[in-house]
Amino acid sequence: MKSRILGKSGLEVSALGLGCMGLTFAYGASMDKQEAIQLLHDAYNSGITFFDTAEAYGPYDNEELLGEAFSGMRDKVVIATKFGFKDGKPPLGVDSRPENIRAVTEASLKRLKTDYIDLLYQHRVDPAVPIEDVAGTVQQLIKEGKVRHWGMSEAGVSNIRKAHAIQPLAALQSEYSLWWREPEAEILPVLEELGIGFVPFSPLGRGFLTGAINENTKFDANDFRNTLPRFSEENRKANQVFVDFLKSTAANKGVTPAQIALAWLLAQKPWIVPIPGTTKLSRLHENIAAVNLELSVADLASIDAAAAKIAIAGARYPESMQKMTQR
Repeated sequence: MKSRILGKSGLEVSALGLGCMGLTFAYGASMDKQEAIQLLHDAYNSGITFFDTAEAYGPYDNEELLGEAFSGMRDKVVIATKFGFKDGKPPLGVDSRPENIRAVTEASLKRLKTDYIDLLYQHRVDPAVPIEDVAGTVQQLIKEGKVRHWGMSEAGVSNIRKAHAIQPLAALQSEYSLWWREPEAEILPVLEELGIGFVPFSPLGRGFLTGAINENTKFDANDFRNTLPRFSEENRKANQVFVDFLKSTAANKGVTPAQIALAWLLAQKPWIVPIPGTTKLSRLHENIAAVNLELSVADLASIDAAAAKIAIAGARYPESMQKMTQR
């Protein structure tokens, strides 16, 4: 596995991380715990050292899972977790009050069975708390040795600049993929300017870019994709043209659509580290193989030209969630 450094932070991680949310949260029933631990160990043994979790994934179950899985090998992995929701529950809204940041950090340390967090993100910006107060609180946690690096998720340019001026950010985590390219307009340029790494979540479009989902797919009753406009039956049908384009491109290379999507992301900047998630060992190894897929300048230009002609149907979030992702 190749490695990358997140911006100017000095934080070195595997070129591909593992988004762990789906092991316990959001996509239906949780995995069997022992099977999930085996997948985490398999990821590590295959070269992945960067694991992404959050108090909100459960809540709490996901951090506890990682704590158990990596007990005894803590110094061999980089663990990122997040604070920022009331009681760890996104539907209750955001909460980045300094006292909550401290309480969540202490609780996360216990669940993760560790005395430090490699990368602590603010999960979503809290408009009620000045970002300078958030950065100052995390700065104190860094001085105390409880946190080593910090980052933000789905933040806009103004908040990134203000936060970075107080305590330099190691990374921004936001959605970015071939079918959600909004960060290219303003976010990527400011990250490059400031020397901040970028960690794209949902780099495979929540599974859609793998080609395994179509208009007839039936999601589990508890799968949150049921609430996303982009995943309505009508929009899945309309968006199939994008997957067909990926399949065609992949077939020409003798690889899979997912590998094309991940290789494209990795080719954008050397400080980008995608974190695809999966519950299947076969998908895990398929994703890892994308790290060694080299796309030429001509390949990238061809992909960009074709993708630009395809309109994506449906918003990525329902209106009730849009407020927490507005720049």
